[in-house]
Amino acid sequence: MSVAFVREESAEFAQEVELPPRPLSPHPNLVTTAGLAALQRGQLEARQAIEAGRQLDDPLERRRAAAHAQRDLEYFHERLLTAELQRDPTSHETVSFGAKVTIKRDGARTLTYRIVGEDEAEPREGSISYIAPLAHALMGKRVGDFVELDGHEVEVLAIE
Repeated sequence: MSVAFVREESAEFAQEVELPPRPLSPHPNLVTTAGLAALQRGQLEARQAIEAGRQLDDPLERRRAAAHAQRDLEYFHERLLTAELQRDPTSHETVSFGAKVTIKRDGARTLTYRIVGEDEAEPREGSISYIAPLAHALMGKRVGDFVELDGHEVEVLAIE
């Protein structure tokens, strides 16, 4: 086997497992209590994935698993370092971080969202990030207030 072939194979091997870091948001890392717990779970799962990856027989699969898990571990570590725990709102008079808000869009469609941190936002599950345009438009509004968003009229129906 020629040395050139070995080096090329090694370069390919190294390239396959190098991953760029997960992107970090430039916004403050506001989190709810549940969001903080989710970040802690993510960090623990990444550590467990590193350990599980060490048990793999195939060196390429072992390195690939380690690279993915290490990338996640670094992400969760950084997010935990910058997490700013926000307590649940004590007042439901205005929309704020952590509040659950029910809105009516264009006078017909009713939706309910909880305003949460970026890492815990799942719009299909009823939570949106505080930096989302809708959340941003709703912040500080009261029941009965209207906001205009992308040509749609949104009315605040309830705040919990």
